Amino acid sequence: MYFRVPAPLYRDAVFQDGVLSAAQLVGAGMNRERLSSLVRTGQWQRPHRGVYAAFSGDLPRDAQLWAAVLAAGPDAMLSYQSAAEVCKLADKPSVPLHVTVPNERRVRPIRGVVVHYSDRAAQARHPVRLPPQTLIDETVLDLATSAATLDDAVAWVTRALGRKLTSQDQLRQAMTLRGRMRWRASLTELLSPDAEGMHSILEVRYHRDVERPHGLPAGSRQARFQHNGRTAFRDRLYETYLLVVELDGRATHTVDRRWDDIRRDNATSASGILTMRYGWLDVTEHPCQVAAEVALALSNRGYRLARPCSPGCPVARVAGRAQPSA
Repeated sequence: MYFRVPAPLYRDAVFQDGVLSAAQLVGAGMNRERLSSLVRTGQWQRPHRGVYAAFSGDLPRDAQLWAAVLAAGPDAMLSYQSAAEVCKLADKPSVPLHVTVPNERRVRPIRGVVVHYSDRAAQARHPVRLPPQTLIDETVLDLATSAATLDDAVAWVTRALGRKLTSQDQLRQAMTLRGRMRWRASLTELLSPDAEGMHSILEVRYHRDVERPHGLPAGSRQARFQHNGRTAFRDRLYETYLLVVELDGRATHTVDRRWDDIRRDNATSASGILTMRYGWLDVTEHPCQVAAEVALALSNRGYRLARPCSPGCPVARVAGRAQPSA
């Protein structure tokens, strides 16, 4: 499979998808002239400075990942989107590639590779996975803290939990090892150790930030009902107005569980009750918009007491519409 690889390095070549560093090759007895000849004749290729692929043709994705790590030098590891790719947290190949190296080192620019520097590189490195990469909890927190918005940060956390790549407890512990951290307060709340986790906190936030300040009726919490012969619960039931609000705060929902939710929503709608569903970011980041939508649904069913919480609150438009005519 791999041509002209020195015998002592063949095992390394197999583990590294045919990609070897110049340091490895020179250490095994190959000189620079020989390496240049192999590249010049097309038997090998050099994807980056000091990195050689012991085959011709296109570099497979795994070889590209190894090439990036080897090009960044000693103690480098895949990180951010590239680490997310190899641990199945991300669904698409990362472009550009991302690697992290210890803070005390400096790396020349590498085409197609973003180099990050960390004073916690040794602690962040996964002990066994290859290519070298950051631990899953470190990867999640790196991506969350570098996200452009809180929505994106929460999405990385909930995706990791939903795919069972880590746990709330592990992420909380990893957060304690970091000093300054963007979105810390919101992520700490998101990863609450409460028995019901995010879901119970989301109910509190919904009552505090959506219902109460906007004059909405206090819906019945965890209203019991029968679905397919089994007891189920509705997060908020506004029984007089035939409206249900479901709060999807369980980040660990699987695809099957989400389909259960959809089927339950369909059954509720078929019985004449409207279902509205909101997630963590809706309630915590856009409570006025949620209140406006719920108020509109309630006003269409006769509720007239919704009010804006402040100037510019979108509930004002609904409240104005809902006023009875003189």
